[in-house]
Amino acid sequence: MRRGTRLHSLLGVLLLLALAYFNWLPAGRGPSGGGGGGFKLPVPWLQPRMSFAGRAGTHFIDAGTGAPLYVNGWNSYWLLSARSPALAAEMLRRGRRMGLTVCRTWAFSDGGPGALQISPGRFSEPVFQNWLRCLNLTNERPVAMQQKACRAMLDYVIYEARRNHIRLILCLVNNLDNFGGKAQYVQWAQAAGANVTNSADSFFSHPTIRGYYKEYVKVMLTRRNSYSGIKYCDEPAIFAWELMNEPRCVSNSSGPHIQAWIEEMAAYVKSLDTKHLVTVGIEGFYGPGRSERLGVNPGDWAASLCSDFIQNSAVKDIDFASVHAYPDSWLPKASMDEKVNYLSNWVDWHLNDSEHILRKPVLFSEVGYLQHPEVNSTVNGDTVLKLVYDKIYNSAKKLQAGGGALIWQLMVEGSQMYNDGFSMVARDRPSTYKLIKEQSCRLQRLYGKEDDPGLKCSLLP
Repeated sequence: MRRGTRLHSLLGVLLLLALAYFNWLPAGRGPSGGGGGGFKLPVPWLQPRMSFAGRAGTHFIDAGTGAPLYVNGWNSYWLLSARSPALAAEMLRRGRRMGLTVCRTWAFSDGGPGALQISPGRFSEPVFQNWLRCLNLTNERPVAMQQKACRAMLDYVIYEARRNHIRLILCLVNNLDNFGGKAQYVQWAQAAGANVTNSADSFFSHPTIRGYYKEYVKVMLTRRNSYSGIKYCDEPAIFAWELMNEPRCVSNSSGPHIQAWIEEMAAYVKSLDTKHLVTVGIEGFYGPGRSERLGVNPGDWAASLCSDFIQNSAVKDIDFASVHAYPDSWLPKASMDEKVNYLSNWVDWHLNDSEHILRKPVLFSEVGYLQHPEVNSTVNGDTVLKLVYDKIYNSAKKLQAGGGALIWQLMVEGSQMYNDGFSMVARDRPSTYKLIKEQSCRLQRLYGKEDDPGLKCSLLP
C-alpha cells in the first residue's frame, strides 16, 4: 500500500514538472512547433510571479516591494493584429533583451473583417484566443486570410508578456479610424436608430455611444484569460488601461464633452478594477485657456483639438499623465536646432507641470521620428531619443515625475506591413539599439535593481 502511495506521489510530481516545462517552454519550441507556445495551462498559480505597477505621489512604484519604478519601454501597436503569433512573441522577447519593461499596444479592433468587437457588446471568442486557429492557417492560406484569422490574439499577447516579464499598456479605443475607432461607434449608433449626427465628436457626448464604450470596457476588464486562467482585472502584466489613443475633436465646442467623458470613463474603469493604473492617452497639448503655455505647443493648431494637458490629466481617477512627441512631423519645416530646442522645452514644461501642478507621474508614451525622412527633414532620431532619455533619467535621479518614455515604434522582421514611417527593427540600427539598452541599464542601476543577465549591463559604460 505504501509503495502504491509513493508511486502515485512520484507520478504527481512528474506530471507537475511536465506541466511546468510546457508552460515555461520558450515560444517556438513547443510541441506545436509553430512558435508562440500553443500549450495552454490556465492555472493562475502556475504563472510567473509578477507585481502590479502602482503610484506613490509623483512616481511609479512596484506595488510588491514599494520600490520606485521608472520605465523604459516601447510601442508595438500591431501585436494583436500580427499575422503570426510568433511575431508578437518575438517582439516581446526582444523587448526584454533590450531591458524594456513596458509595451503599449492596441486592445481594440472594432468592426470590419476579423474584428474583436463585431458590433456593440458582441465579441468574437475565436479572435480573443485564436492562436491555434491562426497557427493552423499560417502555412496553408494566403497572407490576407492569415491576417484575418490571426487578428487580435489578446489572451495570448498578455500571457506571453508575463512570461517575458513585460507589462502592457492596453489602449481601449482609437481616435482615428484605424481598427474602427470612434467613427465605428458613431456608425453603430446610427444603424441602431439613435439620433446621432455624422460628426465623430458624438462619440464623447451621445449616451448610446457612451453606453457602448462602457460595455466594451466591462467585457475587457472582467474577461478571464484562456491561457492563464487570470481575469484581466487581476493580471499584473497589465501596467495600465488607456482610455483612448490621442483623443481629439472636430469642433471646439466639444472640449467640455471630452473632459466630461474622461471623468466618467476613468471613474467607470476604477469601479471595475482598483488594481491597475489608468491614463487618458492624450498628446499633451495645452488648451486655449492656458495662454501662458500656448507657446509650448508645436503650433496654433494644437490648441484647437479640445484637449488640455493639465485639465485632462488632473481628473481624480487618472493616475498618470501622458505626452507624445513628434518634432519631425509637428515641425516639418524647422531646422535641426529648432526641433531640438522645441523638444527640450516641450519635455521640460510637462515634467514641471506634472511635478508641481498635477503631482502625478508623466509618461512620454510616444516618442517618434521619421525613419525615412524626406529631403527637407533634418531631424536625427538618436538626438531626439537621447534628449528625452536624458531628461527622464535626470528626473528619476531626483525621484520626480518623469516616469519614463516609450519609443514609437518597434517591429521585427516579418511585421513590415505595420510600418507607418516611424517604425524600426531596433537591431538594424546599432546606434539606436545601444542607446535603448544604455537607458534601460542606467534606470535599473539607479534604484539598485539587479541587472537582467540577458541585458549585460556590465558591458556598457
